[in-house]
Amino acid sequence: MRKSFNDVFNILPNGSITPKFQIKIGGVVMGPGVAFTKGVSFSGVDIAQYVGHDLDVEINNNIHEIKGIY
Repeated sequence: MRKSFNDVFNILPNGSITPKFQIKIGGVVMGPGVAFTKGVSFSGVDIAQYVGHDLDVEINNNIHEIKGIY
């Protein structure tokens, strides 16, 4: 399912990013409260560089797995 970056992540006033719910990127699962900035990779993906893009998301057991980026 196609979702906007802002449907999946919050961008905090300090520029860091946090998921709105449990997400999975590659083999890494994280949830709300985990904040990261540009330059931090999860399974080799620096998701912060894709702010403003749409994401291909598959939802299984309430975990939103990011499968790709548009």
